[in-house]
This record gives sequence, structure tokens and C-alpha cells, in this order.
Amino acid sequence: MEWLTAIRKSIDYIEEHLNDNISAQDVAEQVYVSPLHFQRGFLIMTGYSISEYIRNRKLYMAALELKKANRKVIDVAFDYGYDTPDSFTKAFTRFHGISPVQVKQGGDIRTFLPLSVKITVQGGDKMDYKITKMFGFKVIGFAKEFSFDTAYEEIPKYWDEICEKYAANVYAGNPPANPYEKAFVENCIGEYGICIDDGKAADKGKFTYLVAGKYAGGEVPEGMMLYEFEQGEWAVFDCVGAIPEALQSLNTRIFKEWLPGNADYEISGNANVEWYDCVNGENTDADYHSAIWIPVKRK
Repeated sequence: MEWLTAIRKSIDYIEEHLNDNISAQDVAEQVYVSPLHFQRGFLIMTGYSISEYIRNRKLYMAALELKKANRKVIDVAFDYGYDTPDSFTKAFTRFHGISPVQVKQGGDIRTFLPLSVKITVQGGDKMDYKITKMFGFKVIGFAKEFSFDTAYEEIPKYWDEICEKYAANVYAGNPPANPYEKAFVENCIGEYGICIDDGKAADKGKFTYLVAGKYAGGEVPEGMMLYEFEQGEWAVFDCVGAIPEALQSLNTRIFKEWLPGNADYEISGNANVEWYDCVNGENTDADYHSAIWIPVKRK
């Protein structure tokens, strides 16, 4: 499905099911796109995560009902998927700045209308990329769940945490002191950052992120994760600039420009790869080289 059509269809689906307990997974399934890629694209193109958008629409419609109809707060809460009046009141007050009771008494509410997606495509599929076929490969690394809402801020901190914990000793020229440091060195962990949709996390508006390297075989220490990519075609987007700003900017352009304007390829699979040059330069250099690899298929 064409990307902008998918976004618009998802908004229509949400409107039709505001009184149902729908999830980000449900919405992605309606447009036949991996929850990982769709949630990322929805956030980048609209400024809201799917779960945030659904919540905001529900709370706005709930406020309209409280203002216009003589309905009990508890009934409206249940209609919009809240288990208790307490949880509804907390969410409602956070969003509108006043309580449901105050709205019933005539207080002003925050307006949140359905989104109308109008994207101006600049550059389109003329972005600097190449389509290449890759053999299957395995990666190994350290995994953690992140929310789509805060990933841009939190993932760089996770990189710092992993490097400080498992790389500082060997970067200082010392031999590995434990199995994790050994795995770090033998598999060149830090070459890849991988976003993975594992199903369960995506349904909660989250995804798994893996600080990884290409698996060279051998022991997999407890708590580390293996992930395998099958052979297939990839869109490879080169990036030059300091990390993380340059790579995050490129990722935004891919979803705002390349996907809407590309007539030949669409995203496939449940993961994508950030590649980092572990040999040349520092990632804070203005000419640092990195890339984003996205598995694709022909339309």
C-alpha cells in the first residue's frame, strides 16, 4: 500500500473504532505494514505516536460528550476504554488541564480534531541510496525495549551505558575480563544498531533495540541476544555527519520523503539496521560515516 494512503487509512480506522480497545498493532494490521515500521513512520509524519493519537482523540470526544450530554463520568469512562473512573479522571485532567466534573460545569476543553495528512514531498526517491542484495547474516548484542515516543532521546543514552559497561576496559588496551567483554571484542559489537518488532512490544507502543555486531560464532553470554536476517534486498542510505543527529535526521527524511515518493519499493521484514564505521574516525566528527539499511521488496 502507498505510504500516505496507509497513514490516511489508519486515521480513518481509528475514527471508526474510538469506542473500541484498539492498539497500535491493530492499526498497523489494517494497512498491512509491520508495526515497527508503521509506528515509526506515523510518529515521524504526524508528530504523534499511534497510542498517543488514539488516547488524545478519545479524551477529546469524551469531553464533548460530557459537555453536550447529561452523562455520568463513569459511563463515559467505560465507553472510551478506561477500567475505572479514577484512571479516566487522571488521564482526562492531564490532557485537558481540568477534571471531567469541571467540564460538566462548563469548563473549557482542549481541542484535538482528526489529523488531515498533507505531505509535501521534497526529494522523493531521488535521495542518495542504493538497492543491494545481501546474504543472510546473524547479529549478537545487548537488547532493550524503547518507546516510540522517547526513542530519539533514550537510545543514545543506552549506547553510552553499554560502551561504558562493556567496552571501557578493552578500549583501554586490556584483555577482556569477562564473557561479555569477550563477546564485545570478538563480534565487533557497536557496528550495528538494530530496531526490531517482536510483536508483543509493538502492541504496547514499544520496540526492541539491539546494540550489536555480526555474530562470529561461539558462546552467547546469558542475557545477550541473537537475531538473524534472511537473504534479501536492502535499501542502503549513506550518512555523513556527527551521531546521533545526522542519522536521526536521515531516518526522518526516509519516512517523510523517500517512502511517500518511491514508486518501486516498500519496506518489508520486521527490523532495520543502523551501520556505524568502527574503524575510521570518531562518531562526533563532522565527516563521520554511518548508514541506515532497510529491508525492502518491489511493489
